[in-house]
Amino acid sequence: MSNTSVLSSIPAGQTVHMARIDAGRRLKHRLTELGLTPGVKLTIVQNNGGPILISVRGSRIAIGREMANKIQVILLNEQLIVKKESAKILANQNIK
Repeated sequence: MSNTSVLSSIPAGQTVHMARIDAGRRLKHRLTELGLTPGVKLTIVQNNGGPILISVRGSRIAIGREMANKIQVILLNEQLIVKKESAKILANQNIK
């Protein structure tokens, strides 16, 4: 399975899938209200030391660095590799 990274470590221009939020109930609820749910595609618009600007579901949202440190994401390229590996394993199981 692929590794996750915190949102704050992803450079501008990258597109990721949100994996999970490692925070309390209130913060999880607030981020869910903003459209940040597991599996959603995020694009990092700006990440230069201050708040991180992301694009999600057609909206742009500024997220504070501390909050971004609690959001785990998976790079899309890594997800494609995982999907391809899973497909190969399934194909091999069907052959046997």
